[in-house]
Amino acid sequence: MASPAAQLPPGWAAEWDATHQRYLFIETATGRTQWEVPQADPQVPDQQSMAPSAPAAHHSKRRQYAAGQTQAYYGGDGITDPSYGAAGAQQQPAAGGQLFTPGLAAEQQFASQQTTQPAYYQPGQESEYINGPAYGQPQQGYVQGAVDQLAGQFGQMGMGGQKQLQLYTTNLLTSPPEPRELYRPPPEIRLPPNSCISPSPFANADPSYKRCTLNAVPTSSSLLSKAKVPLALVITPYRSLKEGEEPVPLITDTVIARCRRCRTYINPYVQFIDGGNRWRCCMCNMANEVPQLFDWDQVRNQPGDRWARAELNHSVVEFVAPTEYMVRPPQPSVYVFLIDVSHSAVQSGMVATATRALLENLDRIPDEGDRTKIAIVCYDVSLYFFSLPPGSTDPTMLVVSDIEDVFLPKPTDLLVNLAESRPTLETLLRRIPEMFQDNIIVGSAMGPALQAGFKLMSPIGGKIMVLSSSLPSVGAGALKPREDPKVLGTAKESALLQAASPFYKTFAIECSRSHVSVDMFLFSAGYTDVATLACLPHYTSGQTYYYPAFNAGRSEDALKFAHEFGEVLAMPIMLEAVMRVRASRGLRMASFHGNFFVRSTDLLAMPAVPQDQSYAIEIQIEETITSPFVVFQTALLHTTCYGERRIRVVTLALPTTSNVSEIFASADQVAIATLLADKAVERALTHKLEDSRDYIFQKLVEILVSYKTNMTAGGAGASAQLAISDNMKMLPVLVGIRQSAQIPPDIRAYSQCLLNTLPSQLLIPYIYPTFYSLHNMPPEAGTVGENGVIMPPALPLTSERLERHGLFLIEDGQTIFLYVGRDAVPQLIMDVFNLPNYEALRGGKTTLPVLENPFSQRVNAVIQKTREMRRGVYYPHLYVVKDDGEPPLRLWALSALIQDRADVLPSYQQFISSLKDKVNGIGGGY
Repeated sequence: MASPAAQLPPGWAAEWDATHQRYLFIETATGRTQWEVPQADPQVPDQQSMAPSAPAAHHSKRRQYAAGQTQAYYGGDGITDPSYGAAGAQQQPAAGGQLFTPGLAAEQQFASQQTTQPAYYQPGQESEYINGPAYGQPQQGYVQGAVDQLAGQFGQMGMGGQKQLQLYTTNLLTSPPEPRELYRPPPEIRLPPNSCISPSPFANADPSYKRCTLNAVPTSSSLLSKAKVPLALVITPYRSLKEGEEPVPLITDTVIARCRRCRTYINPYVQFIDGGNRWRCCMCNMANEVPQLFDWDQVRNQPGDRWARAELNHSVVEFVAPTEYMVRPPQPSVYVFLIDVSHSAVQSGMVATATRALLENLDRIPDEGDRTKIAIVCYDVSLYFFSLPPGSTDPTMLVVSDIEDVFLPKPTDLLVNLAESRPTLETLLRRIPEMFQDNIIVGSAMGPALQAGFKLMSPIGGKIMVLSSSLPSVGAGALKPREDPKVLGTAKESALLQAASPFYKTFAIECSRSHVSVDMFLFSAGYTDVATLACLPHYTSGQTYYYPAFNAGRSEDALKFAHEFGEVLAMPIMLEAVMRVRASRGLRMASFHGNFFVRSTDLLAMPAVPQDQSYAIEIQIEETITSPFVVFQTALLHTTCYGERRIRVVTLALPTTSNVSEIFASADQVAIATLLADKAVERALTHKLEDSRDYIFQKLVEILVSYKTNMTAGGAGASAQLAISDNMKMLPVLVGIRQSAQIPPDIRAYSQCLLNTLPSQLLIPYIYPTFYSLHNMPPEAGTVGENGVIMPPALPLTSERLERHGLFLIEDGQTIFLYVGRDAVPQLIMDVFNLPNYEALRGGKTTLPVLENPFSQRVNAVIQKTREMRRGVYYPHLYVVKDDGEPPLRLWALSALIQDRADVLPSYQQFISSLKDKVNGIGGGY
């Protein structure tokens, strides 16, 4: 083979490697070697380019790095994954101690960096790509002049040299709420230079997985208490993926690098030292060995590219766990359905709807490998088991009337393999409505049914789904009606929101220990005691679904339940899960909010993790933080419903600050509102509803007082303004007190379940509903654009925007109201409802017809997009509300316009005025 030396750029030599029968190319200045033929950079003739790392064959499986090369990566050379950034961008070699920031590949950027800012990113580059322009696009800060760069560097030293977040003050008295503010991304995360080893735009957690109430962490607890803004994480580790979203990268080679001391998983914020053979933990600074196979591609059985590994480029990754992460082999998915077949359940149509929905969704239940097991138990005041022998099509019913000492009537064929017993199961589901159609028994032995379901599955674990249509009345866990309209709105109301029986919490903890999760589907025309029954999902990481006054005779009720039940059945759940959150030295997880059981100080037990369930964790600063940035890492060890043990790791890095203005500028109002909703629910359960409201109001006052004292010229004195940072101006309307003396305790308890578990994307519209004007929406609204159906602009939540001739849509993610003005013209009614005039229109639950006119199709498109655009299983009901219709329905719809005065509530403007008086009063008092 001819020597390629003649084609080499200056500074390179070629040497024949007899072992691999190919040329090895050596850069004479640094001693660096590579197999690829080096190319001269046409733009920079005096500098040689370094090709992106590619798999190279070496004598051993461990990659050997040239001495000092890794140090050059952190302070000098950039090893950039070719899959990121602009196509064909060439990398620059380290020369003469110059520093290179990974990801800045263009020659002009590199040159300007060397001349004016050797150790730091450009002022325009602090975004870490989370909220900035698309990766690979030029950002404005890259081309600023030297004077601007030096001014930015020396004038903004609060966070290790990068430019601080700009603080803008807003006067709440003159700035009404603007709905669009809620859909903006959180404040930018501006990490110090060289904190991340990857230029990937996915190196920091997306807010939909993990977000912090502050995107710049105070360096001391005294600084945090000075600002009064709470420090907490809002985590949705297992969020669903919409169409077009990238799945979480899966690492299948079981090479898991973890810190020996703090057990942190390797991530984009560690440092490689000793020529790449060791790595320094970003949490505790411990130096760890790089695993022997870390640089080996096991699929191709050849050396791999370290910098292309997913865990060094992505903040959210999933590892396939080796056997040492298993207490026992991965168990199959188990579903036990407990179906109430008492008189009220049969009469409401719940039994027929549930069995039909289950029958139609059997194919959607996760069952890869034909391992999934299933059991069906019906109950009224007795328990009805069904024997489903494989190969048969004739199920046998076994009745157990002794509910004091529950036992399984048969050792086998009650919990069966879904694939093997499919024909029998289908026959049973068709027969159940007929079996019980004449059932006149009133009463519910839910407690004994739960014990029976637990006995069936406790050796394996899994999910119990309870479908109940009446209050449990016999056996363990029997409850009494305790609803009293006279106590609504009084101090005694909070007692109705607490569990009436200890059975459900005790049983839930027993379930958690055996990896059993419980979902509750509650249907009732009367009182169901949601507050007590919701204990089961709360401590077993399940979910509560509530269908008040369910009647399958109304197609809307049947459709809503069938859709949500089907989505829950099809959901790929995580089983046998435990979650732990680790943080950098000086930070500690202080308290936890959400549906789980805290097994030890910081280990959260989750028998089954449903998609799109959110958790909030408060953080305490225990000692002064000296590092320029901190890292939070959530690790969720679980078994997939397909029988594979995995670890999902979510990493979030945030800069630190000693500047109170930066704390306010980095506050994430959506995360703060999510945390305060959790804390308010908890306080309502442990104290009283009034204490909960006072706590929220007081917290808001504290933040406003701190802002006025520290950030405004008025300081501690009285002020005619009510100042807050612009990024927090929606906080008062999000956490403003909503109060009524007319809300039934079941509805209130269900709302608390939602507040405790909804991810931010669903929680924010639930707190601050969306309000559209449809009759005069822009012509493109309701039509299909680049990103799907175009929605109308959202309006502020005030009835001042209602017009007597208009058509409006109000929705909170759980319910959609179509509000029709009393002077709506007949043509509008005809186009939307296919009725001659307003008088012919009836209010209430409805299904909107799709008519052959453009306006009807646009309105239907907006409603359909509203039902589909958010994560979660919920399918909102649609109510038509007439301007002069039924007062309860009209009041319910108008209560969503939370900026108005209603019932015992002040208007938003009155609320802000009372806040101002309180802030000035407290400020003067100090």
